[in-house]
Amino acid sequence: MKIAYSHRWDLTPEEAIKLQRELASKVVLEDRIGEVKLVAGADVHFPRGVGRATVVVLSYPDLKVVESQVVEGEVPFPYIPGLLAFRESPLVLEAFSKLSFRPDLLLVDGQGIAHPRRMGIACHLGLYLDLPTIGCAKSRLYGEHVEPSLEAGSWADLIAGGATIGSVLRTKRGVRPLYVSPGHLVDIEAAREWTIKCCRGYRLPEPSRLAHQLASMSREQDALPLFESN
Repeated sequence: MKIAYSHRWDLTPEEAIKLQRELASKVVLEDRIGEVKLVAGADVHFPRGVGRATVVVLSYPDLKVVESQVVEGEVPFPYIPGLLAFRESPLVLEAFSKLSFRPDLLLVDGQGIAHPRRMGIACHLGLYLDLPTIGCAKSRLYGEHVEPSLEAGSWADLIAGGATIGSVLRTKRGVRPLYVSPGHLVDIEAAREWTIKCCRGYRLPEPSRLAHQLASMSREQDALPLFESN
């Protein structure tokens, strides 16, 4: 799979923040998803201090895995809240470059526009890959909200500066909600609806859940028959 956009990665935190502000104007907050036959999930784990990026591509609507890629490597950029994209994106993009299939939609374990500069990692990856992308974060980085009801599918608006920047979505009854926001080529309503469509009884939507599961495995487990192949 080809990468649509890139830039140099040897940035200081100050340069990274400046770049985020420049890139935020390029993010498209319109629903341009179209027909979805393949949906992907991406995640990064840090076993032994080494970054391990995973991409899992599933068929839709049955959500069966058709391809997965794993890339490991050093991650020189430090962990700084709000700058996760500069720490994780290079390895994720390398994993995407190895894919044989191009997904129609990407769900990312991280923020979309629910970010102080409206430029979370889901926005970065959406721009880099020119894909409709949704951020499905497990914790809140930015904004305020009321608590949604305990029922699966209930949600509340995530608000910052008087604007709605995402949804606080309960994906399973009684579990903590996810913070869902558009990354690129998706609006707030579509981001919420597609997250629900991709859930299969777990807190995380299936693409994100399987990408997280694969990222958490050891190198020796990569060959285990956990995932189906085409």
